[in-house]
Amino acid sequence: MVDLRVKIGTLELKNPVMPASGTFSEGLARVFSFEHLGALVTKTITAEVRGGNPTPRVAEVGQGILNSIGIPSKGIPHFLEHILPAYKNFSAPLVVSVSAPTAELFADVVRRLNRPGIAAIEANISCPNIEEDGKAFAMQPKSTAAVTEQIRKATDLPLWVKLTPNTGDVGSVARAAEESGADGLVVANTILAMSIDVETFKPSLGNIMGGYSGPAIKPIIVRMVYQCAKSVHIPIIGCGGIATAEDAVEYMLAGATAVQVGTATFVNPNAMIEVVRDLIAFCQRKGIKRVGDLTGKIRDRDMHVDQLEAIP
Repeated sequence: MVDLRVKIGTLELKNPVMPASGTFSEGLARVFSFEHLGALVTKTITAEVRGGNPTPRVAEVGQGILNSIGIPSKGIPHFLEHILPAYKNFSAPLVVSVSAPTAELFADVVRRLNRPGIAAIEANISCPNIEEDGKAFAMQPKSTAAVTEQIRKATDLPLWVKLTPNTGDVGSVARAAEESGADGLVVANTILAMSIDVETFKPSLGNIMGGYSGPAIKPIIVRMVYQCAKSVHIPIIGCGGIATAEDAVEYMLAGATAVQVGTATFVNPNAMIEVVRDLIAFCQRKGIKRVGDLTGKIRDRDMHVDQLEAIP
């Protein structure tokens, strides 16, 4: 029997598999039982009502999907009245993803979500920060620390901070989040990208640029998880291109405690259930009794690493 339980701070999950925000809703309960998941993660909630970005919002590009949804939201009152009650029918802990344009508004949103039935907050700090000329909070350690500190003061719930892959110094950003009160890190959001239709000469997305996700980005995010695991002591949730148990194992070997499945669900609504099932089979085949024993077990100590020096 394989023990699939993992802990993200004080929150214990029955297994390490959960959805990525924005790729999951309570309606999927008609497809499979949520009782098989380690946690449930909502689409991102904002204080204000948002209509989202212009269409087209999604385009298939290579081995992934380019999207610019724009975080459409009906606001917190609608979430509390209509969405949160639907999740009370499931035993898996509910993680609520939140977004805001300033650190102060982030704290306000989180404060209003200190409600029974919410097990943790996932702060999507990959969104634009209007106090830094539209740059994502998670691009820099300073802005990461500022917003994480504000959120931490606003709630006693476990706090997961979702980072962006569009920074050049993910280790420093991860440390800033940890030092400012994060209980876990979600690594990472989508990669900023764009594509152009060569027949019409128009961008594929109505918003011109968007976030790239899917199998093509997995090696990049695995690298980022590895770097973050070397930089912090809090748990990491890997997110990016996960479609199989082997993908999940790769993330865990790099240092992740748990994983989120996103784009794969659009292709196969049962993808998360299959990852859980095949993760058990993988551990049985390898003689691994606890899935948590995979975390950080990459065999890299005897590897030779070239140290690149700056050219004068």
